[in-house]
Amino acid sequence: MNNKTPSKDLIDAILSIETEEECIAFLNDICTIQELEKLDQRLKAAIFLLDNQTYEKVIEKTKISSTTLSRVSRCIRYGDGGYKNIIDKINKE
Repeated sequence: MNNKTPSKDLIDAILSIETEEECIAFLNDICTIQELEKLDQRLKAAIFLLDNQTYEKVIEKTKISSTTLSRVSRCIRYGDGGYKNIIDKINKE
């Protein structure tokens, strides 16, 4: 379900992040406040969906639009496994 492959520069930049402080600084510089809020909202929605929460509960908890929630759900079901992989990793920590 890959819509666009990120550039090698962006991938290399993300992979080079070593600390939480570096990550925060990079995200604050590369994203607007609204973009960061949307990214956070989508990740939280994915966490709730993978925890078998209903669409209604996810929308209530995250204030995500039903259209965006549907896209996150499609990515979880038919995508490249990115959400599940990362959520599994952060749950192990």
